Amino acid sequence: MTGLDRLTIGDRGRVVRIIGADEITARLFEMGLTPGVAVELLGCAPLGDPIEVELRGYRLSLRKTEAARVEVEQLL
Repeated sequence: MTGLDRLTIGDRGRVVRIIGADEITARLFEMGLTPGVAVELLGCAPLGDPIEVELRGYRLSLRKTEAARVEVEQLL
């Protein structure tokens, strides 16, 4: 398992869990990052932050600090 922030462009993963129990964690859940959902890293800003991922048929931008809280199992 690795953090969502550690995937490279084009990598896919499945959310295993979100680390933490605060407002940011709740917001990540509300945005659809729930255990079992598949995500794909589409790109990142020129300075590497934020990143853009696709999940559930829509695109989402996340700061790397937020993405680091999302633990994913990398899919081949």
